Parts: sequence; C-alpha cells; structure tokens
Amino acid sequence: MVHVVTVHWNSEVWIGPQLLHIAKHLPDDTRVYAALHGISEARFAEFFYAADLDGSHPDKLDALARIVFEQADDQDFIIFLDGDAFPIALITPSVLRGTALAAVRRDEDLGERYPHPCFCLTTVGFWKRIDGTWQPGPVVLNALGHPINDSGCSLHRILEHRDEPWAPLLRSNTVDLHPLWFAVYDDLVYHHGAGFRERIEHVDAATRKTINPRAAARSTRSPSWLPVVHRAERAFRYRAAARRRRKLRTDEFSAAADRLSEEVFQSILDDPDQFHERFITTNPARDTE
Repeated sequence: MVHVVTVHWNSEVWIGPQLLHIAKHLPDDTRVYAALHGISEARFAEFFYAADLDGSHPDKLDALARIVFEQADDQDFIIFLDGDAFPIALITPSVLRGTALAAVRRDEDLGERYPHPCFCLTTVGFWKRIDGTWQPGPVVLNALGHPINDSGCSLHRILEHRDEPWAPLLRSNTVDLHPLWFAVYDDLVYHHGAGFRERIEHVDAATRKTINPRAAARSTRSPSWLPVVHRAERAFRYRAAARRRRKLRTDEFSAAADRLSEEVFQSILDDPDQFHERFITTNPARDTE
C-alpha cells in the first residue's frame, strides 16, 4: 500500500490536479493524508485523512508521517509530496534504484545537495528506523559554498551519518521557463514551485542585477536652493532610494512570475495528460545544429 503525505496552505487550487494525478499514477488503494490550512472544510472529505495542523511545513509533514505509522505496515510505501507537485508517470519501487529512499535533488537551485520534500519515496519501516524528519537541521553547503539550513538538511545528515545511499531524482527539463520552477524530475514528477508563497527564490536573488549606486545617488540629490545636506542624511537618502528601487524591481519580477505561473497552471487544467511535454520535448531544430 502507498501512503501519500501532502500540505496545502491558504489555497485549494492544487487539490484537484494533485488528486487527479495521484489517482492515475499510483495504486488504487493509495491513501492521501493532508494538512489543510485556509481550505474549505468541504474539501477535507476528498482525502483519506485531513486536518488543519499546527506548526511549520516540516512540522506538518512529520506529524502526518506519525499518523501514517498508525495506519501502515512497515513494508508499505510513504510518499512525501508538496501541495503543488504530483506524479506524471507510474511510480513503482524501481524508482528507488536499489536504495531505501528516492527524492528530488534540486541541483539547479545553486547546487542543493539534500533531498527535497516536493517528492520523496521510501518505506514506512525505513522512515521509522532512521527517525526520518523534514526539520531544518545541520547546515549543508551548496555548490557556491553557502550554508543552507532548510527542509531536507537534517535528512541529508541522517542518511550521511548512517552511510545510507539514496537515489536523487534530477531535473529532466529540456525547456526552462524558469531555472527552478515548472520542473519535471526524472520524467516522473512535476513540481510547479512556489505554489503557496511569493515567487522569489535563492536562484533569482543570485542572478538578478544589484542596485546601480550612481542611479540611486542621482535620486538622492537635494535641490540647489537647500543648504548643504549632512553626510548622514545623504547616506540615509541613498539607502532609502536603493530600497525603493529594489522593491520596485522585486514587485515587477513577482508580477511577471505570477503571470507565467498562471499560464502554466491553466495548461495543467486544459491538458493534464500532456502539459509537461513542453518542458521535456527535445527541440528538433537544436539537434540539427
């Protein structure tokens, strides 16, 4: 039996697409356990188990796993799945590739090395045995050497310390509308990305241009009829101008990202079986170059 654990927060738009693909690509007796917050109570009945749980996203995943323990046998499978993620192909034990755990690894997000909870497959018994958790934990360095303390870091250390190999599912996109979002992993799982929060990612912050100091300074110039402005005031004006420009750029970026997300989401609704092919279909023209 397969037990799926997921979280939906302040939006129910992903419930339909997710349950549709779970029903299509997982066994008929699959049970779905959901933490639902800000969701109509009428939708709770669509899940095997649903509750408005307290705590952070990792808290909810861990709490749902404990509820699964009460219902499941050790040989049953458990899948952790982000609310805006779902399988797009049959999920079988072969996904584990001879290991006890398979999970998305987002190398594209500045070289994340740890399992990501947007999709993780293991057995109930293995998760119990390693005291699995999605809590942020010991720092893991990304490809740039920057310290990361995120969901999956504790799990990464647990697997590392126990010398337990795991199967990373990597991005298989041949077409990228965004370097991180709208991702297909191992041709098995789709993860929309930022489905329940603001659309700003680490990779965006790393690639966007910084504030132009000269442009910011020009905007802080005082009228010629004023007395000479104190240096501290000029510094304050510069920082305020820089903040305004940064906020404007972020707002513009976020609005464009929202429009792109809505377009992709509509394609999921219009063509649930083939929408993802736009991200993994090879471009014939590129192959002949």
